[in-house]
Amino acid sequence: MSRPSVSLLGPAEIHVAGRVVRPTPLTTVVLTRLVLADREPLTVDEIFTAVWGDRRALTRADRVGVQKRILELRRLLADPSVLVTEPGQVSAYRLTTPRADVDVHAFRDLVERARRETPVDAVTLLERALSLWRGRPLSDTERYAFAQPVIRDLRALRDAAALELVEAYSAIGQPDRALTTGEALAARRPDLPGLADALARLRRRVADRRPGVEHRDFPGLGTRVTIRAGDLFAQPDAQLVIGFCDTFDTSTDRDVVISRATVQGQFLHRVYGGDTGRLNRDLRSALRAVRPARVERREDKRRGKLARYPLGTVAVLHRDGRRFFGVAYSVMGNDLIARADLASFRAGLDRLWDAAVRYGQREPLAVPLLGSGLARLDGTDRTELLTLLIGSFLRHSRRQVVSRELRLVLRVEDLDRVDLLEVAAFLRAQKDRE
Repeated sequence: MSRPSVSLLGPAEIHVAGRVVRPTPLTTVVLTRLVLADREPLTVDEIFTAVWGDRRALTRADRVGVQKRILELRRLLADPSVLVTEPGQVSAYRLTTPRADVDVHAFRDLVERARRETPVDAVTLLERALSLWRGRPLSDTERYAFAQPVIRDLRALRDAAALELVEAYSAIGQPDRALTTGEALAARRPDLPGLADALARLRRRVADRRPGVEHRDFPGLGTRVTIRAGDLFAQPDAQLVIGFCDTFDTSTDRDVVISRATVQGQFLHRVYGGDTGRLNRDLRSALRAVRPARVERREDKRRGKLARYPLGTVAVLHRDGRRFFGVAYSVMGNDLIARADLASFRAGLDRLWDAAVRYGQREPLAVPLLGSGLARLDGTDRTELLTLLIGSFLRHSRRQVVSRELRLVLRVEDLDRVDLLEVAAFLRAQKDRE
């Protein structure tokens, strides 16, 4: 029989004989307390105090309550040697599961081992360690005093491990993977000490070894098209375009409505410092002259905002002396899934360029690869998206100058999936039409 294992880096699970079983809520708390004891025995009194939060002298009924939870655990673990009773004056219980079979302990051990290894071996160990995470650590016991310091320590160690993985990737000559990992960490922990400097070094390193990033001047149209890999928010001389959904949702709480990893989520945390209230006030001011297309009922859309604005609506925001164009090109479903289609995407671009003409003063316009994220246009690859963006911009530029530079700022992983030869051919064809 395969030995059972326990997972607590997410909702509590017991893996036994190829099955996943989940204890009842109170038994889950008892299991968590036994796991955190790290194979040391706990008395009935210690378990009761930790789980029920009462330090009084135990009654027979109290002891029976603890023993019922132990019996449930033994039944689920299906191996009498895993949860043993220690002899003594007071009943005590000990979970004997090896550390390698408990994700909380395995995670810590893998990170500790990685710190003693060469960068190549560290990458393997840190990838294994971080892959153990399935959600919030000890999520079933967050309100219990015994679990809270452990949760804080685990989160801090996860951040440290991710930063060490960034450094290990860089050390073995994989700056692209280092940058991807680091930017994901920055979306979750933008304030992590040392991360901003590490990312800046990586971006320079990646950019320096990418001489083939494309640019094309269109002097007859008074503009230039530039394609580069990098950080959208590290373009101090440009106005930024941020994609929104039709409800202009902003909450990144637990990544339920808006993911922190998206450009929209990063905009909240990197430009507004996570101040959702301030961003919402600025959006209301920018949209005050726009009539919502309709307003959802709260019973239909359980989370987020209810007012839906016409697709293509552009909210012009000002923050710290910079201008941002928030364009609604996708529909946020009541199921909290953003969806976009080609027609609405084109309409959104038309309105975006019009707003840039009106408010942008021809300053450089930095644009991410809209339509490639969670609200991706089905059936449209990144090369097609890029040429669609460029073609739309140049059509408007033939009528009047939109901006002296369209700067398309792509993530490294997006640029790697773009056929730059095809894009260069497209730009040459556009140049011939000038």
